[in-house]
Amino acid sequence: MRNPLAQYLDHVLAHTSGVWDELRAARIFLTGGTGFFGCWLLESYAHAWDRLSLTGSVTVLTRSTDAFRAKAPHLASHRAIRLVEGDVRSFHLPGERFTHIVHAAADATPELCRTNPLLVHDTIVDGTRRVLDLAVQCGAKRLLLTSSGAVYGTQPRNLTHVPETYMGAPDVTDQKWVYAEAKRVAEMLCTVYNGRDVQCAIARCFAFFGPYLPLDMHFAIGNFMRDAMRGGPIRIGGDGTPMRSYLYMADLAIWLWTILVAGAPGRPYNVGSERDLSIAELADMVGGGTKVEIAGTPIAGRLPDRYVPSTERARTELNLREWISLEEGLRRTMVKEVAL
Repeated sequence: MRNPLAQYLDHVLAHTSGVWDELRAARIFLTGGTGFFGCWLLESYAHAWDRLSLTGSVTVLTRSTDAFRAKAPHLASHRAIRLVEGDVRSFHLPGERFTHIVHAAADATPELCRTNPLLVHDTIVDGTRRVLDLAVQCGAKRLLLTSSGAVYGTQPRNLTHVPETYMGAPDVTDQKWVYAEAKRVAEMLCTVYNGRDVQCAIARCFAFFGPYLPLDMHFAIGNFMRDAMRGGPIRIGGDGTPMRSYLYMADLAIWLWTILVAGAPGRPYNVGSERDLSIAELADMVGGGTKVEIAGTPIAGRLPDRYVPSTERARTELNLREWISLEEGLRRTMVKEVAL
C-alpha cells in the first residue's frame, strides 16, 4: 500500500541529499518518537532508508511500545526501526553504540503545566541530562535537542520576528512558564556537555501543522481543522488578534535533519515560518467559508501578542527555507487527516 505521505516524503528527500550521505550507516537514537515531531522524523527516515538503500538504523525510546504499534504499525514494523520501552529520565541501554542522537521527548500541554509542573520540569531537564550522558557513554558524534521558541518568554509586541540574539526569558514567578524555563535549562546542559566531546545542535521550534498533529489538544490550528471537518463553527476562545506562523511538517523534517548534521554545536537555530497572520485570519483560511465564532473583543489600540521567529540564521547558514506554503499544506493536511 502506498504511503499517503509519499509525495511529501519525496519532498523531504529532495532537500536533504547531503544529510543522507552523512547518515547512510548511522546508528540513531531517538526520544519522543511517538510524538508529532518523532513520527515525521521516522516517516522521513524510513522513506530515505527504502529509497536510498541506507544501512543504518533508528532505536526509538517510547513509554509504550504497544501504543506506538497501534498508532503507526508501518513504522513499528519497519526493519530499520527498533522500539525500546522506557522513561526518558531513567532508561538504560547497556553496551549500545550510537552515532547520532535526536532528543525530542517532552510533555508540553498547558493542562500538565498547571496540574503537574514538576513532572514537566523533570521530564525535560532530567531527560536531557540522561540523553546527554548516553551521548558521552556511547561516543555519539552529534546530538540534536528540539527546544522551543518559548525560551524567549513573551515576545515584545513591537518585535515582529524574534531572532536568536533576543535575550528575553520566561517569567520564573509564573508556573505556566515551567515548560519554557525547563527548555532553557536543557539548552544550558547542552552548552555544558559541548565541552565533553559531544556536539550538541539546538533547534528552537515554533508552530507547525500537518498529518499527525493532534486535533483535540492545545494547538489552535489543529482545533480549527477539527471544527472545519465537522462542518463548523470554528471557535476562537480569545479575541482572534494574536499573531502566529506555521511551518508544514515536511519542511520541519528537512530543517531538523539538516540541523542535526550541519548545525553549529552550541548555536541555536529558530525553526518555523516567518509568514505571520492573526488567529482570526488563520481560522478563516482553515475554514474556507466555514462560520467562525470569536469569543473575545480586541482592545482598541493594543498591539497583538506575537509568537513569530526570525529564521535568518537558518536561511543564511544552512540554506533552509519554507518550501510548502500554508495554503498548500492546509489543503493537503485536511485530506491526509482523514487517512492517518
